[in-house]
Amino acid sequence: MQIRRATSSDFLTIQALAHQIWPTAYAEILSQKQLQYMLDLFYTPDALSLQQSNGQQFYLLEVEGTTIGFAALEFDAKPRQAKLHKLYLQTALQNQGYGKFFMEFCMQQAKEAGQLQFILNVNRFNKAIQFYRKIGFEITDTVDIAIGNGYFMEDYIMEINL
Repeated sequence: MQIRRATSSDFLTIQALAHQIWPTAYAEILSQKQLQYMLDLFYTPDALSLQQSNGQQFYLLEVEGTTIGFAALEFDAKPRQAKLHKLYLQTALQNQGYGKFFMEFCMQQAKEAGQLQFILNVNRFNKAIQFYRKIGFEITDTVDIAIGNGYFMEDYIMEINL
């Protein structure tokens, strides 16, 4: 396993992974129309470039030369608080330790950047909540975030001290 920092030349890879992963990850949570709207909103090369220019750092998880997942982190989202914006793995490779490995890497990056706390948003109906709880995250808030077109992200905010 190898993790490397992504550049803008990797945005098409991230977009392709999102289009592969999201339909399965959110099949029981989002309508097809909302899923497509969100992919178009968050995962075009231009959208990813904007996210990067706004402070997100993208990382790719590779196994034997194949990219199997991606993450996006932001340091000092609030003073000394890192935020995980994205962490996705190919569906067929979940529950094999890759997610834990990738998450530990992200948390280590945050520690090395001097962050004291790590936060994330997760859809309130997402099975990943159990994954984050197992690592030690706790739900600290509930939010509904309007994203346009009448759609909302219905999330929990989860936090862990580093």
